[in-house]
Amino acid sequence: MQASASVDLGKNVEKITSEEQAGGAKGRVDALMKKPLSADAAVQIALWNNRGLQAAFNELGIADAQRMQASLPPNPRISIARTTASLALEIERQISGSIFALATLPARTEIANDRFRAAQLRTLEGVLKLAADTRRQYYRAVAANQQVAALIQAKSTAEATAELFKRLGESGGVNKLNQARDFVFYAETGAQLAQARIQQRIEREKLIRLLGLWGSDLTALKLPGALPAMPRLATSREIEAEALKRRVDLQMARADLDVLAKSLGLTQATRFVADVDLLGRRTYDRAFVDNGAGGLDRERTIKRTLELEIEIPIFDFGQAKVAQAEETYMQAANKLAEKAVNIRSEAREAYQVWRGTYDVSRLYQSQILPLRKVIQDESLLQYNGMLIDVTQLIADSRGRMMSQVAAINAKRDFFIADVDFKHALIGGGVSGGAASGGAAPQSGGGEGH
Repeated sequence: MQASASVDLGKNVEKITSEEQAGGAKGRVDALMKKPLSADAAVQIALWNNRGLQAAFNELGIADAQRMQASLPPNPRISIARTTASLALEIERQISGSIFALATLPARTEIANDRFRAAQLRTLEGVLKLAADTRRQYYRAVAANQQVAALIQAKSTAEATAELFKRLGESGGVNKLNQARDFVFYAETGAQLAQARIQQRIEREKLIRLLGLWGSDLTALKLPGALPAMPRLATSREIEAEALKRRVDLQMARADLDVLAKSLGLTQATRFVADVDLLGRRTYDRAFVDNGAGGLDRERTIKRTLELEIEIPIFDFGQAKVAQAEETYMQAANKLAEKAVNIRSEAREAYQVWRGTYDVSRLYQSQILPLRKVIQDESLLQYNGMLIDVTQLIADSRGRMMSQVAAINAKRDFFIADVDFKHALIGGGVSGGAASGGAAPQSGGGEGH
């Protein structure tokens, strides 16, 4: 399982079982946190440091122990009985074992192995989900930092303009209406910055929980101030076939169906017998009998008995049990078919969102933001030449600020869609992404970037 997770994620995944391993993992985490985190570093820290993931590994260990227990033959049962009368003593010793349990041991062992494989797949799904959730939250937190930085710059510009308008108003160079318009723009920018700082802290805390950080690690966490550059667009072919081949949740459903199929066969084979016990009994009797001469002699006898106990199906012939097993199997088969259909659709949907968010983000970077800068520069020149009034200048400044925030959100949504697309092909943490995005000017992250 850990090898599969490492191949799918390209990261080191390990179960911490000793103080030495815990110390080594802590040292590696500290080394990664000495510089601003990348998305890959954040995922690696979560895989080493998240205690929920370690609990999932412990659950897998419990499943392994149950598998080993199911593969062992049943323990024999021993009973000793002592019966006494006035002149007699009877001691009975009995050893019993279940023929049914012994006869079905190979089948039960095979089913237990299949269940353990299903448990391994569930743990693998948890690893993939943690990696996907961490990567998404990393992009949200970094985007929040970038939004705060953009709003700080906008607020600084608005503050300088407001101070200029205040002086012009005192000298009579600007009327009260234009002065009020500039002041409200400055105030609204400050309110948006305050909201962005709140969201920044929220997103940072969400990332901290996924990374499993606490104590001094909180202050050591450093995030970049801006999202990374847009990658080149890669084409993806046969995404449906790849998803059907690699999706962990589909493998889990198939494994569960295999277990049910084998359980159904076992139910049909034993439908008329609930349990059969073979008992080996040895009885030791000691009694005193009349010897015919007015005295008593001690008599000792040993009796051996072999008993076979079988439940007779007079009322219940097992039809209900078999019918329940068959319906359970068909239910799992139909769910597997449904999941296969949904996986194809999820892969196509994730690809469309991934490609669409890429195009939107590129549009902001290559056209909208450059044009917004041209508009603001030209507006400032025309305002200085008294060709337009302050209302148009403020509107252009507000438009550029909103475009900058929207561009940050668009880039964030692309990186999240990229995570969703990759995990739509392998499973774990599917569809958790761009829906939480949007173009609202909000941020997340933390104090230290």
